[in-house]
Amino acid sequence: MPDPKPEVLDFLLSRRSRPAKTLALPVPDRAALAPILTAALRTPDHGKLEPWRLIVLEAGAMPRLAALAEARAEALALDPDKSAKGRAQFDQSHLAVVVVARPQPSDKVPEIEQILSAGAVCLSLLNAAHAAGWGANWLTGWPAYDRGFLREAFGLADREFVAGIVHIGSETVAPPERPRPDVASLTTWVSE
Repeated sequence: MPDPKPEVLDFLLSRRSRPAKTLALPVPDRAALAPILTAALRTPDHGKLEPWRLIVLEAGAMPRLAALAEARAEALALDPDKSAKGRAQFDQSHLAVVVVARPQPSDKVPEIEQILSAGAVCLSLLNAAHAAGWGANWLTGWPAYDRGFLREAFGLADREFVAGIVHIGSETVAPPERPRPDVASLTTWVSE
């Protein structure tokens, strides 16, 4: 027999990301963040390979990362708007968790399944933060794809990449509603 949890389903049906630039202090401390991180890592992981890891960016790291994003943008000759957006992600944040995908060699588990598992960690982290009462937003942006930034900012190995950066903080405004996908137009039922 099913064991329904309507409050959980209601939560998932009403879940909305909070724009990262609207998240403010306070942020969860390490003790409050621990169960959120624990919940995030309870994600499907075929083969128990743990093809992901987390890097928690606390407020003290943000000025260094903002300056590095600006320096990388200059080195890459990015336009000023793109440069500013890359810097702002760190300038405006007080806490973020970087979900690093690190596919493992495996004869049984295809790399794509491991990458999808890292994406599941991002969503689980986002939902756990919201369930704990915090605002959260899953971002990437150009710094998350620039190998030079990733090596210097986070010490990522060549086989690693950022699946997402989840910013967490206190909500300052109600999150905007947006149109949602039409389930009927995106679903195919196969009965035979």
